[in-house]
Amino acid sequence: MTMDEKIGMVHGVGGDYVGDVPAVPRLKIPALHLEDGPQGVGDGMRNVTAWPSALTVVAAWDTNLMFKYGQGMGQEQRIKGSNVMLGPMVNIARVPVDGRSFESYGEDPWLAAGLVSHSISGIQSAGVIGCVKHFVDNNQEYNRTSVSENVDERTQHEIYLPAFRAAIKAGVMSVMCSYNRVNNMHACQNHQTLTVDLKEGMGFEGWVMSDWGATHSTVESALAGLDQEMPRDEYFGPSLKKAIQDGKVPESRLDDMVTRILTGMYAVGIMDHKQTGNKTANAQSAAHTKLAQQLAQAGTVLVKNEDNALPLNMGKIRKIAVIGDDASKHPTATGGGSGHVIAPYIISPLQGLQKRLGPSFPLPYAPTNPTSTAVKIAKEADVALVFVAVDSSEGHDRKNLSISYDQDELVHAVAAAQPNTIVVVHSPGAILMPWVNKVKAVVCAFLPGQMDGDSITEILMGDVNPSGRLPLTFPLHEDQNPVNTIKQYPGINNEADYSEKLLVGYRWWDAKNIKPLFWFGHGLSYTTFAYSGLVVNGSLEQGVYVQCQVKNTGSRYGAEIVQLYVRYPGSAGEPFRQLRGFEKLALKVGQARMAQWTLQKEDLSVWDTSSHSWKAVSGELGIYVGGNGLGDLKLHGTINV
Repeated sequence: MTMDEKIGMVHGVGGDYVGDVPAVPRLKIPALHLEDGPQGVGDGMRNVTAWPSALTVVAAWDTNLMFKYGQGMGQEQRIKGSNVMLGPMVNIARVPVDGRSFESYGEDPWLAAGLVSHSISGIQSAGVIGCVKHFVDNNQEYNRTSVSENVDERTQHEIYLPAFRAAIKAGVMSVMCSYNRVNNMHACQNHQTLTVDLKEGMGFEGWVMSDWGATHSTVESALAGLDQEMPRDEYFGPSLKKAIQDGKVPESRLDDMVTRILTGMYAVGIMDHKQTGNKTANAQSAAHTKLAQQLAQAGTVLVKNEDNALPLNMGKIRKIAVIGDDASKHPTATGGGSGHVIAPYIISPLQGLQKRLGPSFPLPYAPTNPTSTAVKIAKEADVALVFVAVDSSEGHDRKNLSISYDQDELVHAVAAAQPNTIVVVHSPGAILMPWVNKVKAVVCAFLPGQMDGDSITEILMGDVNPSGRLPLTFPLHEDQNPVNTIKQYPGINNEADYSEKLLVGYRWWDAKNIKPLFWFGHGLSYTTFAYSGLVVNGSLEQGVYVQCQVKNTGSRYGAEIVQLYVRYPGSAGEPFRQLRGFEKLALKVGQARMAQWTLQKEDLSVWDTSSHSWKAVSGELGIYVGGNGLGDLKLHGTINV
């Protein structure tokens, strides 16, 4: 390749997609078309599926569904002419009010790592390159282009890098570096993170592209490990060519950049299969619509169900009051920013209920305001369904964890008037529930996408048994979380200190012996499960084997998310308990199955800062198994390693 041909591959140009890299016709190298995003094909594209948000699908704790989710999004990207999908987004949900939590894989690195590998496999099975982002520590939107995320080495490797490491093991071929600074160095010109951690430490063979406008230099960025500037050529166009000619950047570095890009293109078949998609194509299908609803339902979490208020007993109910703007006027189903998708339609909860129950069934509706109207129809009904919502977007964080004052007041007023009040929450992450003790049941549906109404209706009616589990912890009040000082978030003088270190998410609550509103991993079912027969044996070298039996002891078919938590020896300096395995077991009434895990040496290692490598622990391990987070562990055992 000529130098100009190589330079042409390491920066973006103006084009039809959010990012474009021109073809090299002489060598039959096709163009790259990069497109958002993490909830479906974005950037104004039409005739695409508005999938549930990533966090919603993560709440399913289901590796098979995560593969299908990635595959479905990848297929629609290809139909639309894109060959690089800008997602998934795996930044850990460190800050509860983070505006992009809905795109994330939750607060736990083990859960995120265990799921993102399947998402990547699904995306790239469609002949589209996945781009895992944002590398690294892009954990807040406030001052995101300038804030320095100051994190120690051990915390970086144990909390913020595992999901990226898993994506690389799954074969992801591109990584997007982030806007923020990491320990006072811009992420896209950070030699430690891009070269030492990513390329050398994790063995990443693909290429690193910048987030849009996140490149800040030519020589420093090229030498640090950035391979491609997006979306233009301010630094990696003529400036890079001159830097090479002047001897400031070796041409071998340019060769490495191009080799990495071509490696990704060959790996997923872009070089072998002609791109036939285009922006005007209709990417929707009946199969994807069905999958979108299945994903939304699998990620719906029943967090409270007093007196078995759900599923609705339609043999006794003659009238249902449907309340809230979210139920009809303004259903909240997707997030904003690069994760936004133009939905072909959104089935509102009221529409879903009307379709399911028919035109003759009384379903009086009232918006959020005035409250008096909602109270009136609630009093006259047998059950009140109150739909509340809050949204968020890239570019700014939520002001707080409240849904809104008027919605909180609405729930309080309706619950006071109607003892059978059920609340359905649509949110991009955790919220506060000051009314939780006043209502019978609460369902968290996160951001369910275009099939919102049909999805939640089948949950409420019992056609589908909810099995989702929370992918992040819900606090009792605003300051009850690990990041509770200004110095930690949003930072002082553009410096955000990760002083909580390893105590991210539920680890903090567990270490402090504080009970949250709902634990990470919490979720209820319409049936019941019994745990028995815990077996723990093996060794560090051969693997620690854990097994238990789970039986459906209720009256309905259902799925249990069996969770394995490990307590490390005190000498390891680890949080008290942390997730080290999960398995989804679908069980018929009376059926029993075994949940099984083998923990390898690397699964039971901690990051050693003296050797800059993983070091296996030794001593007594505590083994805890349950289906409802740390708040309801069923089995406990120990083993010495």
